[in-house]
Amino acid sequence: MKLFRHGPQGAEKPGLIDASGVLRDLSGVLPDIGPATLGRDSMSRLAALAPDSLPLVPAGARLGPCVGGVGNVIAIGLNYADHAAEAGLKAPGQPIVFNKHVAAISGPNDDVWLPPGAQKLDWEVELGIVIGQRAFHVSEHDALQHVAGFCLVNDVSERAYQMEYEGQWVKGKSYPTHCPIGPWLVTPDELGDPQDVDLWLDVNGQRRQTGNTRTMIFGVATIVSYLSRFMALMPGDVIPTGTPPGVGMGSKPPVYLKAGDVIRLGGRGLGEQRQTVVDSPAA
Repeated sequence: MKLFRHGPQGAEKPGLIDASGVLRDLSGVLPDIGPATLGRDSMSRLAALAPDSLPLVPAGARLGPCVGGVGNVIAIGLNYADHAAEAGLKAPGQPIVFNKHVAAISGPNDDVWLPPGAQKLDWEVELGIVIGQRAFHVSEHDALQHVAGFCLVNDVSERAYQMEYEGQWVKGKSYPTHCPIGPWLVTPDELGDPQDVDLWLDVNGQRRQTGNTRTMIFGVATIVSYLSRFMALMPGDVIPTGTPPGVGMGSKPPVYLKAGDVIRLGGRGLGEQRQTVVDSPAA
């Protein structure tokens, strides 16, 4: 299945894409796509529906984040060896873990805000894991049983806040609109092998990133199992899994986003995002 959320910010409704690619409204079936509805029983009931019986989503409706009520965004850094190399950093021996504040989450086509005075706003296309069942001390063998699905993530980053300020990366990762997710929540059976997903990103029509999840240092099952050693992953948690090479920081010379720039990104089976960079309303 491919699930999504549609409607105004803060009032999104659940939806499902039928076999013909038509967007159908699920609000008469369940209240939202979020922690309470991501478990196996709920997802099995959705899979058994006859999509043709569902009402159509109005044309032109805004697509919101594909998961609501996210409790945590727990991200993995430097998870592609070639991306670590372009950043001038050693490939890690264990997953590098950091947080993005949940208030950074936005819809796949919402504007991205440029913070006041920011000079180093960067892009990162990533495969996102969405947890469906509580995962605590799970083995790699069992890890995928705890995954509700996958989504596209743009891990927007302000590099000066991330790398040049003292403290943790979270400061450079958490500005509002800096975590677009969606458009679709794609179930594991729909996506197929999560370690064979092509990813790409363009800025102003120029291809900047091209990669495939097969070159991840730590795969999806390893990431879920590893994180579950240190925390209980909960339904609705989102885990961006790292980005392939081609980020602005790694360009020579570095290239960063400015107001008016347009970002497009996509992944095999995950859909596409499109964002325009605008000055923050706080400016």
